[in-house]
Amino acid sequence: MSNERFAWALRAMRSPDARLRGDGFDFLREHADTYVDELIAEFEKEHEDHALRCWFLELVSEARSPRALPVLAGQLESDDESLRLWAVRGLEMLDSREADRELSRARSNGWLT
Repeated sequence: MSNERFAWALRAMRSPDARLRGDGFDFLREHADTYVDELIAEFEKEHEDHALRCWFLELVSEARSPRALPVLAGQLESDDESLRLWAVRGLEMLDSREADRELSRARSNGWLT
């Protein structure tokens, strides 16, 4: 996949046009595994738009990549319930020993019920 298509999808997701936002998100959801590193970077630098930040974490989760483990595990401590929920979903979708360990740790620390 090209960086041009990724850049287009990011611009689309930031558009005021709801249809275009959805098109950008849908494209990235279909190709999340290809762009996992870029999606992680976008998630980490987005602090202005809460909905966009949630979308980026959802896309990171959809990638089902072991490279997403640190980002997802880090959000288990978030005060933001939406981010915590996407982190849990992403770790569950990873379905790995490491992901299970992070979920168990979060439960034992009281971050999850």
